[in-house]
Amino acid sequence: MQVHIMKLIPVKDKKTATDFLDVAVQLYRKDPKWIRPLDKDINEVFDAKKNKAFRFGEVDRWILANDQGQFIGRIAVFVNKKYKNKGDDVPVGGVGFFECINDQAAANLMFDHARQWLAQRGIEAMDGPINFGERDRWWGLVTKGFDEPLYCMNYNPPYYQELFENYGFQLFFNQVCFGLHPKAPLEKKIIDRHAVFDKNPEFNSKHIKKDQLEKFAVDFTTIYNKAWAGHGGMKQMSKEQVLLLFTKMKPVMDEILVWFAYHKEEPIAMFVNMPDLNQWFKHLNGKFDLLHKLKFLWVKRFTPNTHFNGIVFGVVPEWQGKGIDAYVIGESAKLIQQPNVHYTKYEMQWIGDFNPKMINIAESLGETFRSRNLVTYRFLFDRSREFKRHPMLL
Repeated sequence: MQVHIMKLIPVKDKKTATDFLDVAVQLYRKDPKWIRPLDKDINEVFDAKKNKAFRFGEVDRWILANDQGQFIGRIAVFVNKKYKNKGDDVPVGGVGFFECINDQAAANLMFDHARQWLAQRGIEAMDGPINFGERDRWWGLVTKGFDEPLYCMNYNPPYYQELFENYGFQLFFNQVCFGLHPKAPLEKKIIDRHAVFDKNPEFNSKHIKKDQLEKFAVDFTTIYNKAWAGHGGMKQMSKEQVLLLFTKMKPVMDEILVWFAYHKEEPIAMFVNMPDLNQWFKHLNGKFDLLHKLKFLWVKRFTPNTHFNGIVFGVVPEWQGKGIDAYVIGESAKLIQQPNVHYTKYEMQWIGDFNPKMINIAESLGETFRSRNLVTYRFLFDRSREFKRHPMLL
């Protein structure tokens, strides 16, 4: 019986950091659905100067090679004192940026190594695949909807689910994405609900204007802090934070995709969407140096982007359940459904299945469908301990 020896190589310098990226390039070279992420977006996760998570934790990563020196996997492992989920009763670390050939022994070797690294730091469970940082990037394992990934969204082949579950990872929560056909006629219930607000002079709507970002940053902050701050660990945002975010978004922002609703000029709802940057970035092969920035501008100028993504949909508490969501959808449709507007595919970023209110809002927006499912898994080091899923948000 031939024994195959595998070796874990720590990422410690520029060469191994490049090799870490190349593992994915080799694994997906024949997969037409994979879009190579920008190298800079991955590298910045592991750069203490760029990622504020380093203030509260640490990270390590390895490449897995076979006995012939070929790269067959990779994994990152991290601890972050700020990483907490409602109901956690043990300290939890994370693994992410996982890639592996279809070989359980190879996956187990990487998971074992990550588990030992975390245990040495007093950690008793690991979630994965997750990000060392914000949850809107690189979070979850795709288990349904193996389509082209959205910008900064994980992508993986179907067999990864077996690699995780055979090791002992259990479903902590599902991350549900919703699709909608943007050119399809609105449902009658949406039209009827919209009409109630549309004929009432106390209500109006506006789409964002790039020359008024400060005004809309204030509106965003008002809605966000009323709708989310204090729920599920979400913190309040300042106008300055939002304005910085809008300023970064400005070069790729499409004004008709970002909408706000008002009652007596007080902001009460927002519908924030962006063109899917991956539809442009897939032409850059992961690079974003000066030459590729120029190429990006050329592609953006001459390649219509037919995909857009839902980033945030929020209604302040006092207006939830009253149909204001239908009003915003109806207002946005007036422009997005114009014949000269080229968007034909829409997908909302994931909503945790522990958040039934937001799931219900997504399902009420018309003929939505569950376009994609990702999973956050959890592995308890003490295998005799009772496993608990993420608690529901009330």
